[in-house]
Amino acid sequence: MFLRISRISLSAGLLGFFLFGAGLGCQRKEAEEKSGTTRTELSGLPLTGQIIRVDQERGTLLVDHDEIPDFMPAMVMEFEVGEGDLANAVEGARISARLIEVDMGQYRLDHIWRIDDIDSSRVGVAAASLREDTNIRGSKAYRSVGENLPSFALYDQTGAVVDASRFRGKKILLNFIYTRCPIATMCPAAVSHMIAVQTAVAEAERSDELALISITFDPEYDTPGVLREYAEVRGIDTSNYHFLTGPESAIRDLLTQFGVLVGEIDGPLIKHTLATLLIDKNGRIIDRADGSKWDTQQFVRKILR
Repeated sequence: MFLRISRISLSAGLLGFFLFGAGLGCQRKEAEEKSGTTRTELSGLPLTGQIIRVDQERGTLLVDHDEIPDFMPAMVMEFEVGEGDLANAVEGARISARLIEVDMGQYRLDHIWRIDDIDSSRVGVAAASLREDTNIRGSKAYRSVGENLPSFALYDQTGAVVDASRFRGKKILLNFIYTRCPIATMCPAAVSHMIAVQTAVAEAERSDELALISITFDPEYDTPGVLREYAEVRGIDTSNYHFLTGPESAIRDLLTQFGVLVGEIDGPLIKHTLATLLIDKNGRIIDRADGSKWDTQQFVRKILR
């Protein structure tokens, strides 16, 4: 449904420093063979259809799927799915997915998106507005401390649409990660710091005052179901921690406006900087920490102040 993040428009000097000087980066695990381009294609074939039955015990979906051109006619089939996709599945919902052959004549579905015209319209309109805002701001697109959070609408780990206005009245701790990042000092460390802040605020019985948000760098792979499984496997409390994904253009514009640098070369190799932002109850950015080594207690104090 969504394209992988491509190189963000940066000056040659900044990009050169970022890619070759700073040494910050994540190398994505290569789940599929390189396509021969600068992108790694998702495996499998595209499939659309309607969920007829969700079988929690078997871990399967019964799907009335459309014809897959040059491969399979329309029919009703049972497919294994991941735990996150299974938890998000709703009987009667239309979906798009990737059909993966796991054994001779046996298939599973990965990268599942729920097809909903109303939700797609909400996210699409918000993405177009964010794109326009980034273009209007031009060289001043970067939002520094003291500026307001931009408007956006993305999908959370349950597949629900979440927009920025939902968090008004709460303080927000926001960063960017992706689920396949294998470097312990990058995305995994960023998530650990977020959890540490979440735990400290919970111990102070102030959880209702805080929302934590991690937006994926990799929306093509990090579908809602993938994000949900990522959180559940790690035992993350998602009552106030939201993992978000959505259109490439929206995520690219948010990265630009938050000053997070991303580059992609040679398919699976992605390098990126890290930034964690604290936003107050009125939507104003009040603090920022760059890199993965930041003082969680400093943020906790500001949240509880």
